[in-house]
Amino acid sequence: MPTPKPTSLSIRSYQVGFGDSFLLTFHYPKVAGKPKAVHILVDCGSTAMPAAATHSLDDIAQQIATDCGGKLDAVIATHRHADHINGFGTNAAGDNSGDILAKLKPALVVQPWTEDPALAPDAIKPTGKLKALAAHTRGLQAMHACAALAADEAARLGSALPERTRKQLAFLGETNLANLSAVKNLMTMGKKNEYLSYGAKTGLTKLLPGVKIHVLGPPTPADYSEIEKQRSKDKDEFWHLLGATAQNPQTARAPFDKKFAAKTRPAHARWFAQRVTAAHIQQRLEIVRALDDALNNTSLILLFEVGGKKFLFPGDAQIENWNYALKDAPEAAANCKLLAATDFYKVGHHGSLNATPKTLWKLFAKKGAPTKKTTLTTVVSTMSGKHGSTSANTEVPRATLVAELEKNSVFFTTQRIKKPPLFEKRDFPL
Repeated sequence: MPTPKPTSLSIRSYQVGFGDSFLLTFHYPKVAGKPKAVHILVDCGSTAMPAAATHSLDDIAQQIATDCGGKLDAVIATHRHADHINGFGTNAAGDNSGDILAKLKPALVVQPWTEDPALAPDAIKPTGKLKALAAHTRGLQAMHACAALAADEAARLGSALPERTRKQLAFLGETNLANLSAVKNLMTMGKKNEYLSYGAKTGLTKLLPGVKIHVLGPPTPADYSEIEKQRSKDKDEFWHLLGATAQNPQTARAPFDKKFAAKTRPAHARWFAQRVTAAHIQQRLEIVRALDDALNNTSLILLFEVGGKKFLFPGDAQIENWNYALKDAPEAAANCKLLAATDFYKVGHHGSLNATPKTLWKLFAKKGAPTKKTTLTTVVSTMSGKHGSTSANTEVPRATLVAELEKNSVFFTTQRIKKPPLFEKRDFPL
């Protein structure tokens, strides 16, 4: 008997503000006279809903439950950031979205290799041995403690900090919190858990007959040591403006700003106190930025190949993650050929400047006028004003990247979703 193949794929992009949540529904021919569909949820998280939004992650989870008919076949959590997984737990807003999603009883939960509870804190590759659970948990707690301190300091210092600094500290602290309820829920909600790295095989293929799944990231440090760090600038790969720099000299403060004058204490003492605080906060920012970058580079990169079409979901994968797949892996040439035929691209990291390398964008052979039927479809889940800075050319979504996406793809952003239904649905015949 021939292997059944999907006849179409529906992709729902949910309005979660600054975060990601996508439901992939693979439609198969009728089995025993009934339509068959396989539902795969890719991420569910948010660190901020749009200002005018009246819905919560509970509402998103309930909508997902409705859209999948009360049963998920698999959940993919691309990486641990709150804006990708806090919908699987109970968050500060009191949402119970995690309970709603757990009741959908997925057969499989897929995560990057770094989430495997069998790993020791210093592991550099996956392991199948269920050892060092306590040590791994302690390692995660220590890593996220820095993020918790950053978030606390942003709240404690408040108006004493420059507005831009306070927002950066709060955002990076909050998105890198441990999300322990979500992590625990993901470990228990499925019948089986998989922890994948570059080139791994996945049980998704059994759930999706007729579909090939290519795991293109993340590599492990044993594969590629560069994955352990991230560079801040790359003129050939990142979407900077020509001649842009990481800092805007016009916005820099003079060493002796007028606001440091004081009537009740010596001016030099107040200046010193302010500068010590500034140095301390800058160090804290650099620590949580490093944590943020490290977690982004653990993102799964999955390419679904079905019916002659290819659908790319890279989470928040950054340049080092991509460099391995595109340049340094033994299969790099084959990967490039495979990715060239991409039909659908979930834009990485909410449209940031460093998550869609120009090498990758140049590869896409189906770029072109949005009016053509064969043109690449691109979708970004994002919210302006939440992350980065326009003065430093690091705003998310990055203006130069968005302009290119609008010009040379069928582009959609979840920012266009202003009212219920809480999603935008795209159907792809296969």
